[in-house]
Amino acid sequence: MKLQQLRYIVEVAKHDLNVSATAQALFTSQPGVSKQIRLLEDELGVEIFVRSGKHLTQVTQVGQQIIDMATQVLRQTGTIKQIAQECSDEAVGDLTIATTHTQARYALPEVIRKFTDAYPEVALHMKQGTPAQIAELAASGAADFAIATEGMELFKDLIMMPCYEWNRSVVVPKDHPLASKAAEPQGLTLQDIADHPIVTYVFGFTGRSRLDDAFGALSLTPNVVFTATDADVIKTYVRLGLGVGIIASMAYDLEQDEDLVRIDAGHLFAPSVTHIGFRRGTFLRRYMLDLIQSFAPHLDHRRVQEAQNCFTSAEREALFSQVELPVR
Repeated sequence: MKLQQLRYIVEVAKHDLNVSATAQALFTSQPGVSKQIRLLEDELGVEIFVRSGKHLTQVTQVGQQIIDMATQVLRQTGTIKQIAQECSDEAVGDLTIATTHTQARYALPEVIRKFTDAYPEVALHMKQGTPAQIAELAASGAADFAIATEGMELFKDLIMMPCYEWNRSVVVPKDHPLASKAAEPQGLTLQDIADHPIVTYVFGFTGRSRLDDAFGALSLTPNVVFTATDADVIKTYVRLGLGVGIIASMAYDLEQDEDLVRIDAGHLFAPSVTHIGFRRGTFLRRYMLDLIQSFAPHLDHRRVQEAQNCFTSAEREALFSQVELPVR
């Protein structure tokens, strides 16, 4: 049994049993992949894949168990390499972060700037996506960290830690009827907002569920006429007069958005919490720990290790229950 063979069966499963696509992704030949899979099956004495002629049609029951175990073995192999690299040079490596546009655009820039100054020889990669895509990237090992707010149920296989609280603001053009509320934002009500067309985030993104919950609690039906995953896109359509914008407060830029009036809406919506997480069993190199603490100062090396030692999400929640999170 060879690691290469394990890698082949895992990649074939990832590529929907398409051997040709697998070979292309691994920069090898299709016959070579097929041969190594056959050799592994012969050695184990079981079929990992069901075949119809030359094509793989499905994974056998025992094959799925073997693929799951092979995935864990490959992850552990990667961990061994990371440990060795940490001993040889703790300031050289790669780091991939999967997150949403709002985090990448507004929460992470200063953290990334400091990180690249401190670790110029670490190649940093940013992948943006939906919460489901972010969870999959981190769970599969395609990303080292997942940073997200919505869909925490998607991240149950990761060690997720709370970073900070944030809330929302309403943005409108200066000549909008609600612009006068900026002087006394506490006077802004959900009914005021519901009386106008609304431009906001797609459901499942950037705390959108909190918005819907707030309107639903008062039996109000918001007239959402336009949604986007990108706060900058939302602000663009607010400028075009499409409606009242509801965005994360951190997404309002005093200079770039000076043509829009921001009205604090924190009293109308429950705050959201952004989390950072990683796979169980991940060996966190020093520069990875430093990035976590830079993003969330309360997540120092000791507390991250304590979170790793928790067996359940309930234990982690108890660990952070007394921590006062910063507000952005």
